[in-house]
Amino acid sequence: MYQGGYTGKILRINLTDKTIKEEKLPLEVAKDFIGGAGFGIKYLFDEVKPGTDPLGPGNKLIFAPGPFTGTTIPCASRISVTGKSPLTHTVGMCLSGGHFPAEMKHAGYDVLIIEGKSEKPTYIWIKDGEVQLRDGSKVWGTRTFDCQQIIKDDLNDQNVRVACIGPAGENLSKLACIINERRAAGRKGLGAVMGSKNLKAIAIRGNGTLEIASKERFKIARGEMLKAMKESPVLYPQFALTGTPSNVDNTCALGIFPAKNWSATGKFTPVEKIGVEALESRNVGKEHCYICPVGCSLLRLARTGPYAGILSEGPEFETLYSFGGQTGVDNIDSIIAADRLCDELGLDTISTGVTIGFAMELFENGILTITDTEGLELHFGNHQAMNRLIYLMAFRDGLGELLADGVKIAAGKIGRGADRYAMHIKGLELPGYDVRGAKAHGLSYATAYTGGDHNRGYAFQEIFGLPIPYAVDRLSIEGKGKLTKWNQDVRTATSDCPTMCVFLLDTAMAPMATENTASLMEAVTGLTYKPQDIEKVGERINNLARAFNVQEGFTRAEDTFPERLMTEPLESGASKGHFISKEDLKVMLDEYYAARGWALDTGIPTREKLVELGLGSVADQLGV
Repeated sequence: MYQGGYTGKILRINLTDKTIKEEKLPLEVAKDFIGGAGFGIKYLFDEVKPGTDPLGPGNKLIFAPGPFTGTTIPCASRISVTGKSPLTHTVGMCLSGGHFPAEMKHAGYDVLIIEGKSEKPTYIWIKDGEVQLRDGSKVWGTRTFDCQQIIKDDLNDQNVRVACIGPAGENLSKLACIINERRAAGRKGLGAVMGSKNLKAIAIRGNGTLEIASKERFKIARGEMLKAMKESPVLYPQFALTGTPSNVDNTCALGIFPAKNWSATGKFTPVEKIGVEALESRNVGKEHCYICPVGCSLLRLARTGPYAGILSEGPEFETLYSFGGQTGVDNIDSIIAADRLCDELGLDTISTGVTIGFAMELFENGILTITDTEGLELHFGNHQAMNRLIYLMAFRDGLGELLADGVKIAAGKIGRGADRYAMHIKGLELPGYDVRGAKAHGLSYATAYTGGDHNRGYAFQEIFGLPIPYAVDRLSIEGKGKLTKWNQDVRTATSDCPTMCVFLLDTAMAPMATENTASLMEAVTGLTYKPQDIEKVGERINNLARAFNVQEGFTRAEDTFPERLMTEPLESGASKGHFISKEDLKVMLDEYYAARGWALDTGIPTREKLVELGLGSVADQLGV
């Protein structure tokens, strides 16, 4: 029996036969997987068979907030979206914030599982337990912000929260994301999964409240969290004022801000043009997620040239990397415009920018010609061509058709050595940290269950110099296997599952992350947790995700880097001379697999480890 935090209900919608049913959320699933990404990966493994076509009706989309979402815990309005990624064929899991996650909990559900495929464009309408499948033809073809407004008007309720896809998702771009409000569940192509199901949007309105198991314990645990937030030297004095773009300045100083498709890291360091100070003149306000006192999402207005008057929430650090460093563009207003255009068209900004930077280097090296680009001068720094290409990719128009599915697929089509310039791991384009100068961060990229993903085990010890659980040398490979396991497990269990904002955890809660989560879980849900139990939940989920990928054919061979990172030392900056050799990678992987209890030769979880984590049936399914 649930005492608090959970509604105890799963909503399952089959778009093929139009069946809608509620199921009970098993208590043992809540205990072992907490929520969010844990629920998503659990149901993905159980219900999506190996070899399933990610864009076929057999794939599923699983929306899951966590037990903290919808309560008065600050910075907890997060939701995970999970499915088999069409971009990587691995677990595709992404997170989004805003108000949509809390609205889903208030509407009465811990999990929403969408399966099958509708015959025609559809949107889902959920209000306090009442569910309808409605005609989506009127909004099919719209951009995401327009889609949200039309649905609110259609339902005669401006307080409805909507998650939807844009033209990129409708056109099955494998870089397509899902947009709610101004927030993106980005990367991994789950917008294309939604489009493949002819599902344009999910609209939710909820007036319910959530029970708290122990109000007294909750008051104490929440008070300790608020105290840590207030005392943080970073959260309110810096992060609330600047958001993530301060990392442009930081990574440039460390010599790890990737530039010009990772060929000019340390050389092209555009802090003066696109860093924090440059963005200050563009700030016009901020937006807060539900019950968030920080408000790190800053609204910025482009003020010059053809971009004047364009407003975006952001750009965040990763977008400044992908449309700035990666493409060699230092025109801040063009980056604001690119950010807004991606949100409207429903494209992930990281993968889109990395793909454009990839095309630019191919053009610079004569692998793509002016004929191939249909007249676009794809030189690094050409912001006009960059913004034009975003549009072409969303609509699969001309060159956009070639690039709409990311660098790995494009390189395979182009040939002529293009794969050497494709910066991805397992098909997922790399984020904004040149890991030749941050080795644990790199190992996390190589081993993350989603592919090259900075959020699955962020090495804040290397990026911000925080000595938690201990101080490290970012340029050394020593001890990085054990550290990466810890980062991945703790981040999964304290952020991706309850669900909590990772920025809050990194800036204020890192010293007490597992203790904070355990205290809040006991107070909110009434379930019993120790800090070590929380970390064990993260380990369980990472092993289950690995098992899913193993069934899709992934082994140690795929836990690697693009050739450039293993053979080309950085030529300039504070990390000059560093790279991750194949021998360095081998040493780190051996240590990582040993720490995880996985087979050293294959990277497959052992039966002993799976049984220890309560995943004996998974071991049977893998045949280990």
